[in-house]
Amino acid sequence: MDLRIFTEPQQGATYDTLLAVAKATEDLGFDAFFRSDHYLRMGTVDGLPGPTDAWITLAGLARETKRIRLGTLMTAGTFRLPGVLAIQVAQVDQMSGGRVELGLGAGWFEEEHKAYGIPFPKEKFARLEEQLEIVTGLWATEPGKTYDFHGTYYDLTDSPALPKPAQRKIPVLVGGHGPSRTPRLAARYADEFNMPFASVEDSERQFGRVRAAAEEAGRGGDELTYSNALVVCVGRDDAEVARRAAAIGREVDELKRNGLAGSPAEVVDKIGRYAEIGSGRIYLQVLDLDDLDHLELISAQVQSQLS
Repeated sequence: MDLRIFTEPQQGATYDTLLAVAKATEDLGFDAFFRSDHYLRMGTVDGLPGPTDAWITLAGLARETKRIRLGTLMTAGTFRLPGVLAIQVAQVDQMSGGRVELGLGAGWFEEEHKAYGIPFPKEKFARLEEQLEIVTGLWATEPGKTYDFHGTYYDLTDSPALPKPAQRKIPVLVGGHGPSRTPRLAARYADEFNMPFASVEDSERQFGRVRAAAEEAGRGGDELTYSNALVVCVGRDDAEVARRAAAIGREVDELKRNGLAGSPAEVVDKIGRYAEIGSGRIYLQVLDLDDLDHLELISAQVQSQLS
């Protein structure tokens, strides 16, 4: 079971804070550092000092880390043209020495689009399908050849399809709860399917849909990696769990129902339940980015039991 650290910087974080978390991620033996792609805080937090851009952040971290994988859950398709996104991600992959992964989603948070003047189209899912086709098509085009795409929303002619990533193939993540279109997109384009903030039972059903869609598309269902994203809140005792829950404005009982919360033994047990239904990777949503002792505890008493 891979454990990855997943952050939500729109809730309030500087680049230096994210760098400290990424370096702790690397030093403590976690597999990867991922971040959300949002420009507006959610809930009652103040979000200060303001948003950071996902791919600018990852470009910086690419030069300041050495081992961990770096990526997004999920890059919002509404924020970037697919040709530009392919260039950005390929460049960051080069800067990291081939450690980047791209999670790409349709975009959903209308308020952040209004706040920063970003168009919020109605037909987001159909656009996402074209975006996935273009980004992966540009990377797959052989050097010296050109790439063309003529779709409903995007039109590319004689693209040199450069630059190329450092990796032969950048892993692409698709995720979500949708029962039909989402599994179909994952089956066609994804190396990993991520189920965000879902129960074991709901994850098992969705993983089954993705496997079936993959087989229908001519792929083996096990060709994809299956993963979950879950909020984490671990403590050595009940008081420490309660303190960490209060710091992120959540209730312990709710976190235990909907996330990974409690003692290290409780969290290991619940992760095991996800592993039993085929999840091979957990993205630990860490909401208090100043609490690096939390990461140390998870590394020492949760990750050590899973490796």
